Amino acid sequence: MMNMIQFLEQNPSLVTLLKEKKASLVGVSELEQKAIIESFDENLCMKSRIWQS
Repeated sequence: MMNMIQFLEQNPSLVTLLKEKKASLVGVSELEQKAIIESFDENLCMKSRIWQS
């Protein structure tokens, strides 16, 4: 799982495809996939808050 998240961090375009439901993660349940996508949204929010400070 950790390797998959690292891969997605290095390839943000794939996260976009996951959000648009144009791609899926093989061997990952829908609930797990949703959690992964949400974690990337939270990371973006945290980064934007740092820049706004």
